[in-house]
Amino acid sequence: MKSYHQKFVSETPLEVYPTGEISGFPVSPGMFDLNGATPLQNGVNFTIHTCGGTACELLLFHREEEEPFAVLPFPEAYKIGDVYSMIVYGLDIRDFEYAYRVDGPWDPEKGLLFDKKNILLDPYAKAVSGQRTWGTHWDPTYHARVVKDSFNWGDMPQSKKELCDLIIYELHVRGFTKDASSGVSHPGTFAGLMEKIPYLRELGINAVELMPIFEFDETMNAREINGERLLEYWGYNTVSFFAPNTSFTSVNEYNREGTELKTLIKALHDNGIEIILDVVFNHTAEGNELGRTFCFKGFDNNIYYMLTPDGNYYNFSGCGNTLNCNHPVVQQMILECLRYWTVNYRVDGFRFDLASILGRNEDGSPMNNPPLLRTLASDPLLRNVKLIAEAWDAGGMYQVGSFPASGRWAEWNGRYRDSLRSFLKGDCWSSWDAAWSISGSGDLYGMYKDSQGGNYAGYNSSVNFLTCHDGFTLYDLYSYNEKHNENNGWDNTDGANDNRSWNCGAEGETNDPEVLKLRYRMIRNACAVLLCSRGTPMFLAGDEFGNTKYGNNNSYCQDNEISWLDWTLLEKNKDLFEFFRFMISYRKDHLVIRKKLPDAVCGMDSIHTHNVNAQDISIPRDAYTFAVSFAGYDREKGKDDLVYIAVNSYWEDVSITLPDLHKRGFWYLSVNTYGDGQGRYFYPQGQEIRITGNFIMRPRSVAIFTGRPY
Repeated sequence: MKSYHQKFVSETPLEVYPTGEISGFPVSPGMFDLNGATPLQNGVNFTIHTCGGTACELLLFHREEEEPFAVLPFPEAYKIGDVYSMIVYGLDIRDFEYAYRVDGPWDPEKGLLFDKKNILLDPYAKAVSGQRTWGTHWDPTYHARVVKDSFNWGDMPQSKKELCDLIIYELHVRGFTKDASSGVSHPGTFAGLMEKIPYLRELGINAVELMPIFEFDETMNAREINGERLLEYWGYNTVSFFAPNTSFTSVNEYNREGTELKTLIKALHDNGIEIILDVVFNHTAEGNELGRTFCFKGFDNNIYYMLTPDGNYYNFSGCGNTLNCNHPVVQQMILECLRYWTVNYRVDGFRFDLASILGRNEDGSPMNNPPLLRTLASDPLLRNVKLIAEAWDAGGMYQVGSFPASGRWAEWNGRYRDSLRSFLKGDCWSSWDAAWSISGSGDLYGMYKDSQGGNYAGYNSSVNFLTCHDGFTLYDLYSYNEKHNENNGWDNTDGANDNRSWNCGAEGETNDPEVLKLRYRMIRNACAVLLCSRGTPMFLAGDEFGNTKYGNNNSYCQDNEISWLDWTLLEKNKDLFEFFRFMISYRKDHLVIRKKLPDAVCGMDSIHTHNVNAQDISIPRDAYTFAVSFAGYDREKGKDDLVYIAVNSYWEDVSITLPDLHKRGFWYLSVNTYGDGQGRYFYPQGQEIRITGNFIMRPRSVAIFTGRPY
């Protein structure tokens, strides 16, 4: 495996000697199967490949200079197949940056864009120069640096947590701590996030999903609107897939790029928290026909990108170009990339942005059994890594419930988000989809086998969410009927129009106590349902204390208070934080929510939906109130694990009955989002309220009951 090879040749004496001289540097043919730039004991190995190129030059630059101090053409003897490789001796990695120039035919209609004047970034670069200071535009070219990896991971084993056991917390590295209210010493950085690990532990989070951290250029479409500078803040325009974003570090890491990130990851692991990276293999920052040529276009434009018959770019990503993921060369790059982040950074999982593109053929057509997805699903090094698909793309493909290779892949469950958003605000026609979603979306994922051979693996296939970076925060979901993206500069035309939100009676900020009371109850409803649904829950950072983006549902360009978390809200909404914390703890304590257990002694079915009368397991299509039950025998605890979640989206009281436990126990009220009138919304074990007879569900509320034996 390449990463181990890199470590070996960097730290072990290797008998390699110069065989010639180019531009005053002693050189020899290199290691052709070792992509990128790798430090050796007495030099650096450079390997690059191009199918259509006819000649290649290695350029060496002094740090942050635009003119190379050395140009080293690759001789024909230093080429095998389409691969150029050269060892340059006597180089100190601290003294230079590097790039390439590739000559070849210029024929845009055939997708050939070779130009020997273009300075090209190594597609396998482990560090990119020029992006060090956030918001500072780097023009005109990118250079790479050689990275020496000496980080000591110790004896840390790879996490073996199942996906269903995770509580995923999605965050933006910069936005999480950039606001002064975060109180960290290094705001907006990996180090700043590390300072918040005690907070994550207190909340109960055991997995963080980081929005893109691969090197990207936040300034590429910079503009000014109403005196505010707008940047490509989210980071979904990748410059280099193998390099961490250097502007997310608190210190310069010349030639040791990635050290602060690795320190963060180790600290997260030491605290029982997994790390999932949001990766963007559907397009790159090179854009369309009008975009820059700084990497892939210059090496093999017609290989790396999906092209129309006349040489233009298919745009299934909505961002100008589409990566040609199922070409063998691109497959290899993606596989090596994921292996690199798994081995060298100990990443636990990947969420693939617009993942349906990964299943398109070179002509853009959907494939039945895409080789890339099959390869990633079966790769030995990725065996324990979570693979999560955003199972749609901007070209109209929607594969929720049908993503290829889904016996291995999980999906962001878009139906869960849509149906629960609708039902919770009172759209009764969503009741069936909502009930299916809470119970694990067995209609979507029931065909997949679990590890015991059972015909139901929805709990490891579905990532359930109501909010994410793309859309409203949870507070805004119940504060705005309409999106308010005016600050983005597109006359409020950008962002989704179908938000299934409800302002609870007033648009935006208000001092009306009744409206505010209802809003926070709706947030508690959403939290309770999410944490009591079969599948893997994910929510957006800041939802636990009512963070707002002021109605902006597409904050991709807002590097300011719109996107940054306001930590003063944590103290203001401490009771909301405590509710989230309790619900996370409750989920962890009840294994039956997360997976199928042996049959319950009390005789209850393992999972069921219920009408207001628990004995009636049929839900009317237009129901405003229903319940879902989970039941099983927990061998470790030596007793039944019984959970009953009732959801009332109606605006009046509704009386419900609970399942009969056949004299084997009682039901106890653990959660009532309406509250007891004294500000109490949950009851820890030992403080629950025993329920006999009917229970009155208050308007727009969720109640969770725990079955306990005598």
